[in-house]
Amino acid sequence: MYYYVYILSSRKNGTLYVGVTNNLIKRIHEHKHNLIEGFTSKYSVHNLVYYEQTNNIITAINREKQLKKWNRK
Repeated sequence: MYYYVYILSSRKNGTLYVGVTNNLIKRIHEHKHNLIEGFTSKYSVHNLVYYEQTNNIITAINREKQLKKWNRK
């Protein structure tokens, strides 16, 4: 099984969202169609701009945490 760390952005103001999933296509569909209430639907963060694939969930979670600590400016 593969795990994905992904980054979404909004077109309006460049807001970024970093997440982890084991089904990237399904998860992006959920974000794009606001099937998930929360940050991405509130701020229209629907554009996939980056993703990484790994076969280890711990690696994916650690990478997500690393990306979330980065300066977004």
